Amino acid sequence: MPQRTRKPGPSKIRSAAFQRIRADHSSELAEDYVELIADLIDEKGEARGSDVAMRLGVANATVVKTMKRLQDAGLVTQEPYRSIFLTGEGWKMAEDGRRKHKIVEGFLLALGVPEETARIDSEGIEHHVSEATLRAMARFLARKVM
Repeated sequence: MPQRTRKPGPSKIRSAAFQRIRADHSSELAEDYVELIADLIDEKGEARGSDVAMRLGVANATVVKTMKRLQDAGLVTQEPYRSIFLTGEGWKMAEDGRRKHKIVEGFLLALGVPEETARIDSEGIEHHVSEATLRAMARFLARKVM
């Protein structure tokens, strides 16, 4: 007799969702920082810790601590009292964040969400949206444009 394959139950599905959210949260801070550093480099030609602190509304000490973690992760390089530079991996993460943000924000705008709200909401959603959902959003936007 053939064995029946069972679909995962609601508790297993919720467990997987919670695990993914925890993983997303662990990289969210790094993604926000490298995206902001990339924006500062594009705008000003450099990124300094004081600029990062001002834009994020956090203390300089918080930025220093986070820069150390980002440096240990291979995402940034920095000498004391000098500009912050993104590594190749840091630029890759920043560009991926920008790509996700653009798609999510465009999708929210297409749904009729006000511009300011779409900008703010997409900042949080971009960290938790799956690639499958991003592809669906991009397809929707491509059809809407045509």
